[in-house]
Amino acid sequence: MAEQVLRNIGPIVLLGPPGAGKGTQSKRITEHYHIPQVSTGDLLREHVKQGTALGQQVGELLANGELVSDHLVCDIVAWRLREPDAQRGFVLDGFPRTQKQAAWLDSFLKFEFFESGKWAAWLPIVVRIQVDYNKLLLRITGRRTCPTCGTIYNVYSKPPRVDEICDLEGAKLIIRDDDRDEVIRERLETYERQTKPVAEYYERLGRLATIDGDQPVDVVTASVLKEIDGRACGAAKGN
Repeated sequence: MAEQVLRNIGPIVLLGPPGAGKGTQSKRITEHYHIPQVSTGDLLREHVKQGTALGQQVGELLANGELVSDHLVCDIVAWRLREPDAQRGFVLDGFPRTQKQAAWLDSFLKFEFFESGKWAAWLPIVVRIQVDYNKLLLRITGRRTCPTCGTIYNVYSKPPRVDEICDLEGAKLIIRDDDRDEVIRERLETYERQTKPVAEYYERLGRLATIDGDQPVDVVTASVLKEIDGRACGAAKGN
């Protein structure tokens, strides 16, 4: 993959259900444009681990079995997006999850990056990777993981040479708890209930690009990068 000339790319929001390949595409986007991936899950865990003021609030909520509020999640995301390495752009992973978070992100980006003169544009580039429900089930429930080296196989599309045995370590492959059928169905239902309305929010605003995720990984990557290049905010104000 050719290296991209360093320039302002802007905010990128990657949407899609579990198993659509967001993790793979997010990694490729960050490597191509030399921008960070901003994961809300990682941020929450890091703040809790470091014992920051925000982390203490998150820790108390989680300890009590409560959900982390939109307000608190947005505060943590804002803290991360102000870091120096995010000033040319970033890929948001796991955010926004609700329409309220999406509306907050629009306001934050407009004030922090556009009105401050950092960027010539501020609207996020929103790409949705779409895969048929039944194919998602096959992708995820077919996963098998080596408990020793972490290599991931798929009994339908990438099976090991010997059934249920890792090619590298010879260890018996396992099914992770979050790859079990009942868990996957719940995760997909949660996506439909919570995150799909976010895609509809961006679609109403004419800012959503949908990519067919049921293609070879490299083909999906090429389509995603083409959409980003076509929508990127370009050079910063004053440059």
